Amino acid sequence: MNDDNKVIGELTEAELRELIPQLQSLTEKYKRAEKVQKALFEISELASSVSNLDRLYKAVHDIVSEFMSADNFYVAFYDTNDQHVDFAYFVDELDEEEVTRIPYERIMDGITGYILKSGTSLVMTKENVDSILEETGIAMLGTPPVDLIGVPLKRSSEVIGVMVVQSYNDDVRYTPDDYEVLSFISQHIVTTVDRVKNREITERTIRERTKQLRSINEDLQEEILERQKIESLQTALFEISELSVALDDDMPRFYSKLHAILARLISAPNCFVAVLTKDRQSLYFPYFSDELHESVEERPLGLGLTEYIIRRGEASLIDNSRILALVEEGEVDVTIAQNMLHRNNSWLGSPLVIDGEVQGVIAVQTYGNAEDYTQKDLEILRFVSHHIAVAMERRRSAEALKEYNLQLAEKVQERTEELNKTNEYLKRQIDQRKEIELKLIHDAHHDALTDLPNRVMFNSRLELAIANKKRHPENHFAVLFIDLDRFKVINDTLGHHAGDDFLVEVAQRIATCKRGHDLLARLGGDEFVVLLDNFDDVKAVEEVASRVIASVAQPFMLNGKEMYSGASIGIAHLNSTYFSAEEVLRDADAAMYQAKSLGRGRFITFDKSMREKLLEDIQLETEFRKALKIKNFDCVLQPVMSLSDGSVLYYECTLQWHNPTFGNISREQFWQIAEQCGLTLEINQFILDGAIGLLSQWQSDPEYSHQKIGVSLSVEHLMQRDLIKEVIEQVKHANFEPEKLLLEFTESALNNRGQFILPAVKKIKRAGFGLILDNFGSGSASLNYLFSYPFDYIKIDERFIQSFTRSEKNLRFIESVILIAEKLKLTVIAEGVSSKGKLDGLLGLGCEYGQGSILGNTILLDFVDDLTVGQDSE
Repeated sequence: MNDDNKVIGELTEAELRELIPQLQSLTEKYKRAEKVQKALFEISELASSVSNLDRLYKAVHDIVSEFMSADNFYVAFYDTNDQHVDFAYFVDELDEEEVTRIPYERIMDGITGYILKSGTSLVMTKENVDSILEETGIAMLGTPPVDLIGVPLKRSSEVIGVMVVQSYNDDVRYTPDDYEVLSFISQHIVTTVDRVKNREITERTIRERTKQLRSINEDLQEEILERQKIESLQTALFEISELSVALDDDMPRFYSKLHAILARLISAPNCFVAVLTKDRQSLYFPYFSDELHESVEERPLGLGLTEYIIRRGEASLIDNSRILALVEEGEVDVTIAQNMLHRNNSWLGSPLVIDGEVQGVIAVQTYGNAEDYTQKDLEILRFVSHHIAVAMERRRSAEALKEYNLQLAEKVQERTEELNKTNEYLKRQIDQRKEIELKLIHDAHHDALTDLPNRVMFNSRLELAIANKKRHPENHFAVLFIDLDRFKVINDTLGHHAGDDFLVEVAQRIATCKRGHDLLARLGGDEFVVLLDNFDDVKAVEEVASRVIASVAQPFMLNGKEMYSGASIGIAHLNSTYFSAEEVLRDADAAMYQAKSLGRGRFITFDKSMREKLLEDIQLETEFRKALKIKNFDCVLQPVMSLSDGSVLYYECTLQWHNPTFGNISREQFWQIAEQCGLTLEINQFILDGAIGLLSQWQSDPEYSHQKIGVSLSVEHLMQRDLIKEVIEQVKHANFEPEKLLLEFTESALNNRGQFILPAVKKIKRAGFGLILDNFGSGSASLNYLFSYPFDYIKIDERFIQSFTRSEKNLRFIESVILIAEKLKLTVIAEGVSSKGKLDGLLGLGCEYGQGSILGNTILLDFVDDLTVGQDSE
């Protein structure tokens, strides 16, 4: 030491300044090493002191917290038998959801799964997190931490679990020393866990064996019962004395043992101990054993037998004769006496005296025909009460801490019932809140009608698929965008309840068509989507789409009626060009619309041309709305004429639209756009207003006053009762007869909803309007329309007129229609008469009227402002 001091003394002041930090660092290392050694000793001690694993993990958590901030800490073990990961201990500030047992496949791509697979430690900081995630392929499943240290738990060389500590706070960062400590602790914790597990198994085996031995002992007790009765009388008093001397802190057990000893001396099937409260105004019962009552609550002092013993301060034997005397003396309430006489009680009670003051009572009693008590029994009870009082006095004279604990226990006992009720109430509130939270989470991500995932949840999953596709281009994903046919028809005709039932059944059918791991969702209305993954060939996607189309095409029973629908499906395959879920859905939607335009009931896979077509359709719809707003349509009158003399039967009023960008829009495309925009009713009303205004103007023009005008209406107009009434009222206020306005309805529209609009058609007919069945033969050509509906005119579809000169079948169809119409007094009109040969042929068949380019020019109208007739056009 002297030499060391001499060396230190020889050092310069600068050298000392350099040496001091080194010594301080070395001291800190020694302290840390000593702390680590102490921690390992504590872990070793836990193996013998901790009785269960829950306490072990909590203790390990506390030990780790001594070295570093471990507010977020968990221990997990991999169960190789059922491929699950058990989170034996989990504490986290942000991820509050309780985590216990999770299938391995769900977390195999996460941090825990990586450590289990690789068997290597993981140190992650906010500075290196991106590089680690990219290098290892780890998926961040929970809240991203600022810092994280994860170490494997190994038994020999086998990885059996992980131990992870993490921080969400920028102020709490981990050092290499923290990693070294956690790694060191992890090397010793597995042995401790195994020892605690083995001890748990051993203790459970001991308990089971003890239970078996207890059962065997009960059998033996029956055999030696007679011998015990002989010995019990000699040993009971000694046992009572020993019991009071060897009193432990468990008073209920003391009372129970005392009752058992007492029962061997006297008949004591029912026994209780009553004690005065501190204010000496109430009685509580620390021990109560009774044949008729399970328990008794604390009660205020009254005129009871127990209170009588307290007031008297002496032991008493009370039977039927004694109770009557006590009632007469006013010592006992008459109700208690009546109950005692009714049950034929025999009752013994003795005071518990502490420091010369009565503090309580011990009592025994029998019911019915049981043995009555004697003075000898009273003396035994008096002796017992003396020992109980001694035990209570010893407890009251205990050290200060025990006295404090006793006072606290008394307060807890007084409020037990209140706290139990409060805890139960709070537990119910918490459970209700959890249920509400879970329901809110579920409702936020699921469709209320079908309970399928909704748009929010689907988009979330689709975003993950897009990200997966970018990281792993070899993985394949596809989206099916499903739109249902005739959903609006079902809703409008059968009601929204039937529409809901329809959507629910559609959801069930689609669910049976997809694969187990595919995600089915409802975006809203009649739109469903399916996210497919893990397929090797596009044929797998097309097979799912085909199954969906075939399933939805099957009939539906709604409100007792058989209804048919269909499905049009757009398919979009994920590729690296997609950056959001909305882009994928947009393209799948475009493909679906392409499928609809090609005839419905089919699937189409998206390509770029569809997007261009969709943008063009959107622009065309926008132009259509603008044109309707300024009424920039051409209205033309096409005459329906006699094939023999050229006289005009009526004029058909139609709209034409020429757009500067898209040119002339065909009649079919015009009405298709109107239907897509939901403006069919507005267009119908526009034509009706013009036709009614023109007919009113014609009444003052001798050339046109006798003419009629036909207007083609959508059946949607018939579905609106108010609109029908408006048309009838509008014509009533005009100065022309209703029969001059002819209303046309296409056969295809009646095919869909004929049975529902028949009352409206009859109402129009009763109002005096003429009715035309247009395009007859374009659908089923059902004769039911001719017999059931009050039509005045039948227009044979143009397809038959164009081909009857070369088609014997179409020729016979026209002949049949003319013959049936003649019998029903209906006027037949041929559409699309375009040549002299067709005109002559129709005359030969007996057809009187026709419409077409050869029969007359159309008249261009300008009735938007002044309802004047313009010049003829070809």
